[in-house]
Amino acid sequence: MTFASRFAGHALAGALAIALPAGVLLAVPAPARAQALVPIDHPVAIVDEDVVLHSELDRAVRNITNQYAGKEDQLPPADVLERQVLERLILNKLQVARAESNGLKATEEDIDAAIGRIAQGNSLTPAQIRQQVEQGGQTWEEFRRSIHDEILIQQLRQSFAQGRIQVSDSEVEAAMAAQANTTQYHLAHILVALPDGATPEQIGVAQKKIEGVKALLDKNEMDFAAAAVRYSDSQNALEGGDLGWRALDEIPGTFANVIRTMQVGQVIGPVRGPSGFQLLKLVETRDAAGDAAAPVTEFNARHILVRVDATHPEAEARAKVDTIAARLAGGADFQALAKSDSEDEGTKASGGDLGWFPADQFGTTFGAQVASLADGAVSKPFRSDAGWHIVQRIGTRQGTADKSRKAQMREAIGRRKLEDEYNRFLREMRGEAYVEMRMAGAAPAAPAAPAAQPQAPASGG
Repeated sequence: MTFASRFAGHALAGALAIALPAGVLLAVPAPARAQALVPIDHPVAIVDEDVVLHSELDRAVRNITNQYAGKEDQLPPADVLERQVLERLILNKLQVARAESNGLKATEEDIDAAIGRIAQGNSLTPAQIRQQVEQGGQTWEEFRRSIHDEILIQQLRQSFAQGRIQVSDSEVEAAMAAQANTTQYHLAHILVALPDGATPEQIGVAQKKIEGVKALLDKNEMDFAAAAVRYSDSQNALEGGDLGWRALDEIPGTFANVIRTMQVGQVIGPVRGPSGFQLLKLVETRDAAGDAAAPVTEFNARHILVRVDATHPEAEARAKVDTIAARLAGGADFQALAKSDSEDEGTKASGGDLGWFPADQFGTTFGAQVASLADGAVSKPFRSDAGWHIVQRIGTRQGTADKSRKAQMREAIGRRKLEDEYNRFLREMRGEAYVEMRMAGAAPAAPAAPAAQPQAPASGG
């Protein structure tokens, strides 16, 4: 299995694994295209050959304000919030258009499968998901379109990662050797973005803004999360700038060296990086040493992969994997079929051999399938974000957590590389696009440095 499929799967899980409190389905859903125009509906932005409609913007803003019910004072003024949400919708439009121009597709079967995962993750049935969607004022067709767009965006991330993201054994070993402790850090940040090739005037304006925000924090006139919502240009601004838990290997060296000495609650910066000026807050810390000492069950398995992508449609892939499954049921040799029919170039030559690995190395879906088998047994075809798999479990053993930590370290390094490269790609795409704002009071300001997923701060430079 490739890093591209694992990293894209990680991102897709974040996009689709949603909570459903109080009828709120998506924090900020991908733009759902209006099925019927009403007299007051009109474009609020022209995005190349597409548009963002006023109804789309209203729906996305409502979802945000519903999340902040009772905490409205943490939201920026309505016009600022609208511009922030509009930038997200513009970026989603650009990614969907690029995915479609690259030949990527999301079939009805893909959408059904994604909705099934959403339902399972929330202990609901698809019918209950539909009921909550429609109770929230969104049509089922609009919701399915939003899922369609999310899938395309994640396919674009996956295709971008293929061939670009490589993590060597020496990088993993060096990162583990440099990890002197097992402390993890919960971080948040505020970004005042700069466009590529920023002028001295733009740099001066951004620096003055970030210093003003820092002054508000120093005077305790606003808490960090509220300041992030109101002032940050980061894609996770509306989540209070939350970056989640990070180990030191997931934090650029410029910040990692400082974070070691920070106290919980402390804010550092502003620091200038490639994306702009940043403030960084250490929210809390925890010790993950207990996990490192725990025994880990490892599996030895083979697999056959039938890809689903732009050149391998869902129906064609499903027909192929069903044929392979029938041949295995009829007594065909698993290794021989893997060599002849698997589309995982990394394991095909060895008969699909994945070696020994902890259950979570290739994602939760794959791990659950392997764990459910007896030694020697072969699974039924199952779907991942890379395509359709059949897996044969060969054996199990109890190992130490060191190998699991290496796998986690490799994925963390690769994920950080993908975030950096993909965010640079998004900035370039946004800068090259024709975008005409038609929202009242909107100005064609320099685009914010977008982030597809919440990320660690960019290293200084």
